[in-house]
Amino acid sequence: MELSQYLDIFLEESKEHIETINNQLVELERNPESVNIVNEIFRSAHTLKGMSATMGYEDLASLTHQMENVLDMIRNDKLAVSSTLLDVIFQSVEYLEAMVFSIADGGDGKKDVSDVVALLVKIEKGEEVADLHQGFSKTEENHTYDSYELTILQQSEEQGYHPYEITITLRNDCLLKAARVFMVFEVVEQVGEVIRSHPSVDQLEEENFDHTFTITMVTKEEQQVIKDRIMKVSEVETVMIQTIQTSNLTTTVEQKEKTTDVENLEQAKMQAAVATDIERPKKADNKPEGKVISKGSQNKTIRVSIDRLDGLMNLFEELVIDRGRLEQISKELNQSELMETVERMSRISNDLQDIILNMRMVPIETVFNRFPRMVRQLARDLGKKVEIDIIGAETELDRTVMDEIGDPLVHLLRNAIDHGIELPEERKKLGKDEEGTITLKAFHSGNHVFIEIVDNGGGISKQRVLDKAISRGIVSQQVAETLTDQEIFGLILSSGFSTAEVISDISGRGVGLDVVKNTIESLGGNITIDSKEGKGTTFSIQLPLTLSIISVLLTEIEKEKYAIPLSSIIETAIIKKEEILTAHGQEVIDFRGKIVPIVSLQKVFQVNQLDEKEPELCSIVLVKKGEKMAALVVDSFIGQQEVVLKGLGQYLNATFAISGATILGDGQVALIIDCNSLIK
Repeated sequence: MELSQYLDIFLEESKEHIETINNQLVELERNPESVNIVNEIFRSAHTLKGMSATMGYEDLASLTHQMENVLDMIRNDKLAVSSTLLDVIFQSVEYLEAMVFSIADGGDGKKDVSDVVALLVKIEKGEEVADLHQGFSKTEENHTYDSYELTILQQSEEQGYHPYEITITLRNDCLLKAARVFMVFEVVEQVGEVIRSHPSVDQLEEENFDHTFTITMVTKEEQQVIKDRIMKVSEVETVMIQTIQTSNLTTTVEQKEKTTDVENLEQAKMQAAVATDIERPKKADNKPEGKVISKGSQNKTIRVSIDRLDGLMNLFEELVIDRGRLEQISKELNQSELMETVERMSRISNDLQDIILNMRMVPIETVFNRFPRMVRQLARDLGKKVEIDIIGAETELDRTVMDEIGDPLVHLLRNAIDHGIELPEERKKLGKDEEGTITLKAFHSGNHVFIEIVDNGGGISKQRVLDKAISRGIVSQQVAETLTDQEIFGLILSSGFSTAEVISDISGRGVGLDVVKNTIESLGGNITIDSKEGKGTTFSIQLPLTLSIISVLLTEIEKEKYAIPLSSIIETAIIKKEEILTAHGQEVIDFRGKIVPIVSLQKVFQVNQLDEKEPELCSIVLVKKGEKMAALVVDSFIGQQEVVLKGLGQYLNATFAISGATILGDGQVALIIDCNSLIK
């Protein structure tokens, strides 16, 4: 079987399982008695082990298998959850993550995992964890099987095979234990099929066991025949063979694990390969027939490469441009049949657009899931107690936006932990709980997604921010006196700004926040800050649902066309020239009791004035950026339209207040205005 064709599936599913393990480990730390959480972690680890073994990544499979052993003991009440145990498992997951990313980068996925495997083995033996339940016996451990192994044992018995559990003990003076184990496997596989071993094959090969190991096998030979053959291997001291009562195992396994659905045939092949390949050194000829077990109805989802979706979107963008052209032609020709056909095509293409955009939407939990572990580790490094509460992880966002938002969120969270949440003793003095809370919240509103990072820490000192801003020359004393609270907090997003007395290697409130701001604004979003000193801080991020096809209001300035995104528009209006006032050298209008600055797009974009006569009326577009507003002056409104946002290229991407361009139905190019740049 050519495994390279399954590499993308392997990487995608491995990352998903590692995310699940990370997320559930954090939950397990909160609820150490929850068997359901342990089962969830076990299932992901088991699947990851199977896929890794099938793909030939032995280090991944070996480490995951050892994790399985420890998790299996936890869910069978043979081992209690402790902080030490969780630390070791978290370290194991970091190793798994590193190996998966190594494979994704073209590496071989190899890593020295002996240190963490040794710790897991010690935990399994009870050497470092004192909370092991009494009464645990090796025989009982060996009688626990996962759902696949149980199925094989039961089917083999139905076909006339005997399921045996063989315990072999080597002499204490045996020098080459691994060699003797290999010889035992050679003998056993001549008469039957090995289902599993305890310890695992990897541990046996590394002589990572005392002198006793157990093999589970199926065969048509009688016990005595098998025992006589094994006893011929030198330095074997004892051989104990016990017939497995598969009917008695059913309840045990069902309590351990609910059988997971096999999502597709390839995953089923992977699972089958694990049970029949990884747990034996060689393949035997004398074996029962294997069957792929599938549960439930047919799978109704498929995985599609994001590159293919991007290609589909690019083709559809061209279709949108041609659709606009057809609409323009139909209006000019004014033929009823043509207009009806074009209208129908427009409706169908709108539906198609919705489907394509929805295909590109992914839950934001793919980004959020990596944060709990990061918060846990960072809080421990800083000697703080921090709880992270995630709300709205199911909120969907375009994949393009999702890929860009991860790093800004990481920085804001690190910033909140480092400079927002106080140390436990400080919080206690202030009458707060020793454990601080960070809430990460996502929700839809209109054509936008909002993400909020809220902490109940010390908040931001307005006076310190102002003093620092004035000393750095960011604002003057006169301007500082006119700023609102939110505008003051917004100053920490300025380049190089920081109120931290000591700049740590984790974050500094303001150090790098300008990069966060620039990244978010480059996505067509904005960030606002609200804070109460002593109570906490809220960072609110507004992002567009998608970046490629947007709804705009087409306007005209001296025969040039400009598109203003509808997401930024409050409303349009036509006002008289005398309604424009002047305040502090700035033209403004009184919009429903609020003073709004006027921005002339003709002056901003230096459009040549063709008619020297001043018009009596002005067409304005009221736009917003958070709580701020501005009135953009244009010559006329053309109408609402959906357009394809195209970049300006490497040499023009820094053009002030222009986020891109689009091709209109008549072939003209319209520039798309970045309203955020025009509002100060």
